[in-house]
Amino acid sequence: MRLLIVQYGGDYREAFQRLSKNGTETYHSQKYVINSIVEISQQIEEATLLCCQTKESYNEVLQDGLRAIGAGLDPYKHKREILKLIEEQNPTHLLIHAPIPGIFNWAIQNKVRTIGLLADSFLTTSFRQKFKNYLLARLLNNKQIEWIGNHGINACLSLQEIGVNPEKIIPYDWVHAITPEYYSPKKFRQNVNTWNLVYVGAVAEVKGVGDVIEAVAKLKTRNISVNLQVVGGGEIDYYTQRVRQLNIEDCVKFLGLMGNQTVMNLMREADIVVVPSRHEYPEACPFTIYEAFCVHTPIVASNHPVFKGNLQDGINAMIFPAGDSTALAASVEKLISNPEIYERLSEASSKSWEQLQIPVKWAEFINCWLHNSSNNQDWLFKHRLTSGMYNSWFSRDNQGYYSKPI
Repeated sequence: MRLLIVQYGGDYREAFQRLSKNGTETYHSQKYVINSIVEISQQIEEATLLCCQTKESYNEVLQDGLRAIGAGLDPYKHKREILKLIEEQNPTHLLIHAPIPGIFNWAIQNKVRTIGLLADSFLTTSFRQKFKNYLLARLLNNKQIEWIGNHGINACLSLQEIGVNPEKIIPYDWVHAITPEYYSPKKFRQNVNTWNLVYVGAVAEVKGVGDVIEAVAKLKTRNISVNLQVVGGGEIDYYTQRVRQLNIEDCVKFLGLMGNQTVMNLMREADIVVVPSRHEYPEACPFTIYEAFCVHTPIVASNHPVFKGNLQDGINAMIFPAGDSTALAASVEKLISNPEIYERLSEASSKSWEQLQIPVKWAEFINCWLHNSSNNQDWLFKHRLTSGMYNSWFSRDNQGYYSKPI
């Protein structure tokens, strides 16, 4: 048995070496994923981790039975080269971590046992998007693609909405080592001179980074002092220049990539965690939300469709229209001027975190699929989107998005 896992970005070699050296995670559940794939590799002939977009190309054996490949290529622009790399590995089992049609099509043509484990939602606002989604759904519905996982219920319903057969969709999650029990709810800070905001994620326009920076500038014009810490990699030079243009250099700090535990500590110390994703970004359920709930720090978030039901305005978060920096600033101002709302949101974190939990975990999903016993098949069928297991989730989404009965 030869398992090939294909991921759009990341760098498994770097993660393996860093975790082996000092155990530091730069992303949530990185250690869990590496440890799980090491365990899987010891049960089969070889497990290979292929990351398409890496800074350099490499092909290395990390240890007996475990290989990492960095393609250094964009799989959409260099499809032929990526498919050649996949073919060279001669996989008997293929796990695809991104909605890349060319790779799914290759699996179908070559009759390789395949699953998709995605963390994506899908826009349906333009004809072009709808047509692309239609073609992707046709591929995913092929019998050669045995299961399609997606991170969270809303993301799975997004798959169903574009035409993927819900009988083969399974919601999944990673393991969460830290829970809200580690922290206590927060009290509103009185007589505060400066409020602390934190953003964690890719530094990019579609993630709403520009919107939160503009909101900071607008708060400053109203003599509301806030500090924003931006954690993550991306277009830092561009946004540093934007901060300079807005004359808020004293209010915004770009911290780059940091260890996951350090990020959790920053979130705990902050007064507000901002999740400003625009609708065009294919969010599933970002770890920032899980982690903010864990540390009981109130969230100010956009109305991204995939957050609906998970985040509810004034109940467990403050919600503003995506892309609207004025509304974002108003949400922050309302939260920091109302102790009752602030403490209510912090108090709601534990229950909100619990409601995000999904029984199917990443490694368990893979193992049940790889070791194709009748018991494992029954377990996968039991956790399908259509199983009835997730009905309680639908009943709590009273905002009318992605809550249609299955």
